[in-house]
Amino acid sequence: MARILAIDYGMKRCGIAVTDPLQLIATALDTIDTPLLESYILKYCSGEPVEKIIFGLPTHADGNDTSLTPVIRIFQEKLQKLLPAISFDFQDEAFSSSKAKDTIFSLGIKKKQRRDKRLIDKISAVIILQEYLGHHIY
Repeated sequence: MARILAIDYGMKRCGIAVTDPLQLIATALDTIDTPLLESYILKYCSGEPVEKIIFGLPTHADGNDTSLTPVIRIFQEKLQKLLPAISFDFQDEAFSSSKAKDTIFSLGIKKKQRRDKRLIDKISAVIILQEYLGHHIY
């Protein structure tokens, strides 16, 4: 089986998570500066079989789009043209950053490391992917 990638897209950085080949376990992969994301994804997909890419989709509490939502949709459409064999989907990313911070704290990670936004972005991507897998069991 091919892997599933999840992206926690941000204006500065993007956290990336990936499943194992059986699509059971989500693992933090990397945090990439946003301008480098397209080339990173293309390179990763050329070296690993990827079936699907999931984007965390931010919305306000009332369900309306945030200012970042259309940026993510435009980037997803661009990637879909570059990677037509891969399917794409979206997952609500509500509270993924706060859940990531809680997870990092509960793991007993030192205060200095807990402030590392790159770590928070990676863990947020894992949470997005875990939630997606939980709602889309094959």
